[in-house]
Amino acid sequence: MISLNNINSKKKVMAAMSGGVDSSVAAYLLKQQGYEVAGVTMCLGIKTVSDDEPKCCGENAINDARNVCIKLGISHHVFDFSDAMRIKVVNKFINSYINGKTPNPCIDCNKYLKFGLLVDKTESLGFDCIATGHYAAIENINGSYFLKKPVDRAKDQTYFLYSIKRENLSKIIFPLAKYGKEEVREIARKINLPVAEKEESQEVCFVDRKKYMEFLKRNADINEIRPGNILDINGKIIGKHEGIAFYTIGQRKGLGISAPSPLYVVKIDPKKAEITVGQRKYLKNKCLIARSINLLCEKLPERVKAKIRYDHKEADCIITKTKEGLLITFDIEQEAITPGQSVVFYDNDLVLGGAEILKVLTDF
Repeated sequence: MISLNNINSKKKVMAAMSGGVDSSVAAYLLKQQGYEVAGVTMCLGIKTVSDDEPKCCGENAINDARNVCIKLGISHHVFDFSDAMRIKVVNKFINSYINGKTPNPCIDCNKYLKFGLLVDKTESLGFDCIATGHYAAIENINGSYFLKKPVDRAKDQTYFLYSIKRENLSKIIFPLAKYGKEEVREIARKINLPVAEKEESQEVCFVDRKKYMEFLKRNADINEIRPGNILDINGKIIGKHEGIAFYTIGQRKGLGISAPSPLYVVKIDPKKAEITVGQRKYLKNKCLIARSINLLCEKLPERVKAKIRYDHKEADCIITKTKEGLLITFDIEQEAITPGQSVVFYDNDLVLGGAEILKVLTDF
């Protein structure tokens, strides 16, 4: 694991601070290691449906981060990335749902903002690297940098970080790599950080998980949301839906269909605006096609372990290159493989890269 005292003699670090306990402790640890540290908070300018205040990276978050910086005796900066957030993350989120996919905006935020624009911005200001409060690790192996899982596997966030450009890994520090969440809380308490007991955010920053439909109705072009048919596994029409944007693979509630056994969304056809539902067994598949590949190693081996969502177990699979992208064939069927999500590849604790799931190969 990288020593914080010796990363190519880098000394000047910009710590991304969201106003939460993790990023605050990360900044503290860097300062303790002798780095010249400055804090930065990204202003994303995203409004929630229920009020006019951004859920995160708004005024309260900026004030919390500023107060932590005052406590630590470091400078604090605010960068306005609201335009990039809207274009690269929010618009993609909306368009993905309209096209029958289920996006992961946290991955896009990391790719385009935190480890894209922020890296470029801090470099232009003369900083050697950036740091965040993610639970992940970066290791220098024979002169090459690799993304790895942290010590606390329960908090492992590498799934959300696979889209970092490989050439940027040497410019990033993850100070929490060897710490557990409770250890981080305890450090915050011991040094009396004002955010020591702040609750952790678990949802997408710009929309409440329970209000996706309301958010889409407010922000999407209503003409692009077409109602259509709900089919059974044999192609028979058994109901109607308001629009494929309001459904995702594996969804059970809100179908408005009576059946002797539970039904789930097992397929979404954006061209025909059709949704297919079936019993849970039809959610299981072995094969998917993935595109928009980002490699964090020289070459993917033929056999790897992969996970199809953050909270999913890694599973053995074979990777084959095709004209459409990567064909991923799992040894054992996986449940609810979802277009728009990502498949991330691992070799033990090493992250090899990942790609966006384009489609699932089914028999129906």
